[in-house]
Amino acid sequence: MSRFPKNLLIIQAHPDDAEAWSSGTLSLLADRGWNITIAAITSGGMGGIGMNESETVAVRLQEATAAAAVIGAEYHCFGRRDGYFFDDEDIRTEVVSLIRQVNAGVIITHAPFDYHQDHRTTCQVVDAAAMVATLPNVPSDKAPLDITPLLYHGMPMSLSDPLGSAVPEPHFFVDISGKPMDKKMEMLSHHKSQQELMRVMHKMDDFFGEMRKFNDKLGAMVGTEDAECYWQHLGGGYQKDPLLQEELKAYIRHR
Repeated sequence: MSRFPKNLLIIQAHPDDAEAWSSGTLSLLADRGWNITIAAITSGGMGGIGMNESETVAVRLQEATAAAAVIGAEYHCFGRRDGYFFDDEDIRTEVVSLIRQVNAGVIITHAPFDYHQDHRTTCQVVDAAAMVATLPNVPSDKAPLDITPLLYHGMPMSLSDPLGSAVPEPHFFVDISGKPMDKKMEMLSHHKSQQELMRVMHKMDDFFGEMRKFNDKLGAMVGTEDAECYWQHLGGGYQKDPLLQEELKAYIRHR
């Protein structure tokens, strides 16, 4: 039996990030009996067109909660302001508390070389919080974990860093062809507010369609229809167990 509980916590910067980057994988794990919690650091209030900030926050909460429910996941929002989010003691402590509350065995967050500043800051916060989740002196009212969770990083858009350079080769890809991809698109479909945002912000006429194309591109890299990709955090202070790779062995692909 694994020493890590089958509780996965994915912490991303914005309410639709988990669906965009990892929901096919989340669907596979949910089908295998994993408990999934999706968390967003920010409320996404800047991401509204034709709505003020408070209206956008309310809409995005409804969208994210509905998307999570597709795979039976819980949704949590830390309520920070997107675009104005900074790493500080309070957010680190809140993240530690959620990690402990859900007894996370595995955590997924953004990559440290992601194109988006909010994503990189989230990665920094999650890395710091996961590292101390077992330590009793952390100022959290939740009991420390027995073991530091395994930490994974999901893909940035277009697999490029902030300067447009290629990112390191992913440690592994997950084949999400068929039903997992269908679940991903179903989850994304709840984020209707982001269709217009992406049209205005990135001149992207079909946000959902572009995400499918990106997964198609990743799939083509490993000889399958659709894929997502990950890096495992293998630095000091973390266990090296390839738990997700073993759990999803039938779906793991490499270039």
